[in-house]
Amino acid sequence: MFNTLYKKCLNLAAHKSSKYYLALVSFIESSFFPIPPDVMVIPMVISKKSDFIKIFLIATVFSVLGGILGYFIGAFFFDIGMQIMSIYGYEDKLINLKNNLISSEGFYAWLGILFLAGFTPLPYKVFTIASGLIGFNILIFILISLISRGLRFFVVSYLSYKFGDLFTQFMNKHGSKWFTIIGILIVIAGIMIYLIFKPHA
Repeated sequence: MFNTLYKKCLNLAAHKSSKYYLALVSFIESSFFPIPPDVMVIPMVISKKSDFIKIFLIATVFSVLGGILGYFIGAFFFDIGMQIMSIYGYEDKLINLKNNLISSEGFYAWLGILFLAGFTPLPYKVFTIASGLIGFNILIFILISLISRGLRFFVVSYLSYKFGDLFTQFMNKHGSKWFTIIGILIVIAGIMIYLIFKPHA
């Protein structure tokens, strides 16, 4: 089923209404759909390089809007949220997670995790729903989602614009690994900045 959906998304990238389909895929991927928007972003940018900014913005905005839907699924539709969480094997971790967020360290840890989920190949939808389930601050959730999703889709769009098929080959072979490494380095840098400028009691 995953391969079938993947191929359909690739086909939609070549459709005359591909931008509308990209908006739809970006939206639903953030709450339940398994195929990431990158599958459409890369060929769309390669085929029409002059639109790479527009494509990046569509993917970002609708991904964040879909993330907000995921948040509300977690916050107000507990059973549905838990069913989606169970698919990815995260349901048993929520209780400990919610308890840990009581401390400031737990709060900042979730910021880092949420950023990684938005930027790397981690299942972003799991963390949008989990944020609603644990009652994470929605304004901060939206801000971090905008930063992480925006950064991810800008990088993908720009590199597709700049290097075309070479970038496609790279993503097929090494994309997940390098996005994860870069995301972790960004989070580590953020933690170091926090520790340096953290007010002392």
